[in-house]
Amino acid sequence: MAKKGARDIALDVLNRVEEHKSYSNLELRGVLDRAQLSAADTGLVTELVYGTIQRKLTLDHVLSHFVGNKKLQTWVRNLLRLSLYQIRFLDRIPERAAVHEAVEMAKRRGHQGIASMVNGVLRNILRQPDVWERLPKGDRATQIAVEHSHPEWLVRQWLAVYGEATTIAICEANNRHPHSSIRVNSLKTSASELLDKLAAEETAARQSALSPQAILVEGGHAAGSRLFREGYFTIQDESSMLVAPALAAKPGMRVLDACAAPGGKTTHIAELMENRGHIVACDLHPHKRDLIAQTAKRLGISIIEPITSDALDLPDRGLGTFDRILLDAPCSGFGVIRRKPDLKWNKTPEDVRAIAQLQYELLKALAPMLAADGVLVYSTCTIEPKENQEIVQRFIKEHPEFVLDETLAHDLPEAARAHVDETGACVQILPHHFESDGFFIARLKRKR
Repeated sequence: MAKKGARDIALDVLNRVEEHKSYSNLELRGVLDRAQLSAADTGLVTELVYGTIQRKLTLDHVLSHFVGNKKLQTWVRNLLRLSLYQIRFLDRIPERAAVHEAVEMAKRRGHQGIASMVNGVLRNILRQPDVWERLPKGDRATQIAVEHSHPEWLVRQWLAVYGEATTIAICEANNRHPHSSIRVNSLKTSASELLDKLAAEETAARQSALSPQAILVEGGHAAGSRLFREGYFTIQDESSMLVAPALAAKPGMRVLDACAAPGGKTTHIAELMENRGHIVACDLHPHKRDLIAQTAKRLGISIIEPITSDALDLPDRGLGTFDRILLDAPCSGFGVIRRKPDLKWNKTPEDVRAIAQLQYELLKALAPMLAADGVLVYSTCTIEPKENQEIVQRFIKEHPEFVLDETLAHDLPEAARAHVDETGACVQILPHHFESDGFFIARLKRKR
């Protein structure tokens, strides 16, 4: 592994993802843990894998003009995609170098005939740069799908909900690099103090425009730092940091986090409660429960009780009632496509319908565990109304003891208030609003 170059390793990962239908982030992590790579090569492998998957439909459309319906082996098609991605989207890699490297890789993995074909296809594309502008025949949804590399069915759904301009903005944001954000541990420090500490360690960082608890950092090595190990911060997306303030849990309260792993929101709630009260944090898997416990310990939090359970079984556990309940529900994940590009290719409309049904069952099961005058927050990292607004509206209609809490905006950071909808109880952050994850939050209150 150590002898392979960055492009060879990236190609191996792409092949495994396609052949085994596995997740690129898991394959990538496994490979990078074993490979002895420099920081620069680690960055290049990551860029090539995620970028090639992210832009797959665009790359395949361009390739179709030159290979037609020719049956290509998986590794050959991925080599062409990988090389085209470098040529089109990576300015720092000269075109001739990308072609030369592709030909050499083809020779090592195949035979001279394949190498000649790869060379011919790539050089033909270089001679016809206008091919990138040739959109397919068809309606606007088809063209947007190809130009911005998103599944056509998903583009059609977004067009129906958000309109063309916003749909394009979402797609463009999904194709941009995610930035790294960290959450200040308010039990140990403040944002300004942490910024000073990061500057002293020569880490480039700046305050987030979305959350006062969020700091944006350059580079992805925050988890390896001394400040991380000592619990001054944890890693969390800015949009996700809106959930704990929305729950508005006060010191001394009893809180249930029903789908808690890996514990980012749970520990944020504990920090806002000043580490006073009791939080039951539930996850289905024992190793994830352990992860919540480890995160809490690192941050110096003692009020979290991690338990292992299916969230649907929680009403039968004899846990009593809670002042606050958070249901950060399993979802399609369409708000985090920039971080997990496989998502958009692996999900189907049927998946969305199935997950929406589960979300509703979870909401219905947990509702009786909320005390009178208690608050329940429902959140997802998706931008699909079927999983968000429609779930909440159906629940309110069928459960008259619950109402939408119209005061949600009071507890959100100022920047997020503009995205609270007309009900006053729901906020939908789209990926292009703050260059953060797409996220939905609704706040419900129990009357009796």
